[in-house]
Amino acid sequence: MENKVEFRVYGKYALFTDPLTKIGGEKSSYQIPTYQALKGILESAYWKPTIIWLIDKMRVMKPIKTQTRSAKPISYGEGKHELSIYTYLADVEYQVQAHFEWNRNRPDMEQDRNENKHYFVAKRMIERGGRRDIFLGTRECQGYVEPCQFGSGIGFYDQCGELSFDFMFHGFDYPDEIGFDELRARFWHPRMNNGVIRFIRPDECTFTKFVRPMVASKIDSVGLMEEELLKDNLEGWRDSS
Repeated sequence: MENKVEFRVYGKYALFTDPLTKIGGEKSSYQIPTYQALKGILESAYWKPTIIWLIDKMRVMKPIKTQTRSAKPISYGEGKHELSIYTYLADVEYQVQAHFEWNRNRPDMEQDRNENKHYFVAKRMIERGGRRDIFLGTRECQGYVEPCQFGSGIGFYDQCGELSFDFMFHGFDYPDEIGFDELRARFWHPRMNNGVIRFIRPDECTFTKFVRPMVASKIDSVGLMEEELLKDNLEGWRDSS
């Protein structure tokens, strides 16, 4: 796979929220990152509407530990704060392998389908820690990315065999990626084999739920390509200086 990227993502805390815990106001994290969370992390490192990132697999490097912390979310409309208890993952580290495919629902970006350009810029952005800030599920959980070789090093679950997780959120289907004016949520049953979770593709998820109508945002492809080309040239110039 020519456009494959591999990176390590880690942080002190993570909160990959289970949607069922949002109802009561006290959030609790899944035991592992969702496909959507990892895709968001990679898009923070490098994103263009020309491509769609697909997460192939993830390796859990450290033991799964949780830690509760008190928080005071703002109660909008009432002007007061309420104490809530959030359950975070603590001291997390993952290895991720992913690749990109062309977004066929953006024919206006066809002239930007240069595999080598996107691949090398993506690798350079991962080496620099991403174009934008990295968050592990939520803004208060700062994350960090850096290149790695998937499978290198010793992982905590390398000899643990197969572990199954409950029915969990996989990701969202957005209009600009599926070609329909609606937002849908996907769900699946993940399994971890010796610390490695192989993700199924979004179109392979059999459990989906309609969320709400949504119209794809319109991006000026010409202006965007000119802006991104300028950024890429500046970054290449800095690398060579």
